[in-house]
Parts: sequence; C-alpha cells; structure tokens
Amino acid sequence: MTVNATALTAAPAPRWQTSPRRRLRVVEAPARRRRPKLMYGIVAVLGATAIGAAQMTLSIMATESSYELSSLVSQQRDLTYQKQILYDDVAGLSSPQYLAANAASLGMVIDESPNYLRLSDGALLGAGQMSYGASSVDAINRGTVPNALITDTPLVTDPDATIEGAPVETVVVMGPDGVANTPPPITDGLPTPSTH
Repeated sequence: MTVNATALTAAPAPRWQTSPRRRLRVVEAPARRRRPKLMYGIVAVLGATAIGAAQMTLSIMATESSYELSSLVSQQRDLTYQKQILYDDVAGLSSPQYLAANAASLGMVIDESPNYLRLSDGALLGAGQMSYGASSVDAINRGTVPNALITDTPLVTDPDATIEGAPVETVVVMGPDGVANTPPPITDGLPTPSTH
C-alpha cells in the first residue's frame, strides 16, 4: 500500500485547546446593615396614623349622613300623612253635603223653579218669583248619606252644631194663595208606595 505524501501534509493537525484558568479572588465580608434612621420610622408611623384617621373620619361622616337621611325620610313620611289629612279635610269641607248644610243653617232653601241670570245681556230667565217655604231637601242629618269626613266638623254659622246635630226646624211659608210651592221635606228616605 502506498500512501500519498501530499495527502498527509495537507490536513492540519488538530489543536488541543486548553480552558482559561479561573482566577479566584477573596470576597469581602458583607458590610453591616445600618439601623434605619429614627426619622424614617416616625414618618412611617405618622403616615399609617393619618391613613387610619382619614378612614375613620370618612366612616363617621358616612354613618352620620345615613342617620340624617333616615331622619329626613321619616320626616317626609310624616309630612305626607299630614298632607293627606289636610287634603281629606279640604275634600270634606268642599263636599256638596257640607255646603248644603251650611246653606240650610243660613236659611237658604232650594227653589223648585230656579232663576238664571244671562250675563251677555243681564236678562233674568225663569219664573222670577221668590221661593216660599222650606226646601224639600233636609241637608242636615236626615235623608242624606252620612259623610265620615265631616261628621264632627262644626257648621259655619253655629260652631256647637255639626252635620250630625239636631236638624234645623223648617218653617213653611205660604204663598199669597195659601199654598206652599215646595213639596214636604223628606225625613225618612225616599217615599215608597205601599203595595199588597
């Protein structure tokens, strides 16, 4: 076997690499920790105290406002009840039954033939006669449906009398011909015919 001399010389020889040496050095001892300064501690404590005080103040303010809100809601409810009571009083005083009772206590009667005044020309429409006698409607206590709103309300003309009080005495005034122009007052409800 023959070896070619040029083939042997052409290939480079492998190199062995050596690793670099590690250099060791002495580590210095750690420096002693310094104690925190007193000022930093005071600032931290004061900051925590300020945060706690702020939270307590906000909590107290929120609690106080909730009590105030509860008080205002209660006051609004009471005022609503008073408003409803006053509304009921006004409704009772403006009821036709109370107005008719006061008119009857003043001596006013219901005319069976009413007269009207036309505003455009001032003409009087109707019979034009005055009403003789008493009204056929007894506005005080009899012949009416009781109204609970005005049961204890005194009449305007007599503060001692109420709508539940004694009925006003009716005086029948006769006309010039000796006949009253109104039917007799209804005292015990509507008249009904007697049947077998």
